[in-house]
Amino acid sequence: MAQLDRSLIAGSPTFAGMPPEALDEILAQASALRLPKGEAAFRQGEPAERFFLLLHGRLRVTRLNPQGQQMVARFIAPGDMFGVAMAIQVEAYPGTATAAVDSLALAWPNAVWSALLARHPSLAVKTMQSLGARLQDSQKRILDLSTQQVEQRIAGAVLQLAQQAGRKTEDGLLIDFPLSRQDLAEMIGTTLHTVSRTFSAWEAIGLVECGRQRVVVRDRAGLQKIAKKQD
Repeated sequence: MAQLDRSLIAGSPTFAGMPPEALDEILAQASALRLPKGEAAFRQGEPAERFFLLLHGRLRVTRLNPQGQQMVARFIAPGDMFGVAMAIQVEAYPGTATAAVDSLALAWPNAVWSALLARHPSLAVKTMQSLGARLQDSQKRILDLSTQQVEQRIAGAVLQLAQQAGRKTEDGLLIDFPLSRQDLAEMIGTTLHTVSRTFSAWEAIGLVECGRQRVVVRDRAGLQKIAKKQD
């Protein structure tokens, strides 16, 4: 197999600042994984045998609660590490990572994780920083569920996704991957009907423009006002 080019990972926060020879060593143990839209990199409950870095595309991470209800935990962006179950000392993947669009990732066998950390301690630091940020985001979402009205939560979720994946267009800031109203409902713990009703009201006053799995933020300041609204 041809050696993968180190430029594939040099821009990732996890590997930033590493010398070229370290990047080459890390890449030598990786394999490319193409994920057509709708295909899962792994599913909740499967044995965690690999960890990954997303190079291109966007993945949706979902989880089923004990009652069988699905929630969207987060979206994975290019440059993000994911599936690092061994870093939190679990043997099975805690969620399902599905390609929202055609995507490309790198995959490493879990067997190389300990050796990589031993040779490159910065990997451990950066992985823990990333996991810590995800934990903070999860805690904030739990707090929002108990303290915010649903319209605030929808506005906050849309603004967060626009910040992470917004692309300027003539119509406004387009969230640059397919995003359904059901996705948003599962992200913030509400119903599809509530998200649809809220979007219809927002479209009428020019805050957003929506289509099938398409959301454009037209008035960011207006959404920020809703997201920060106090009862």
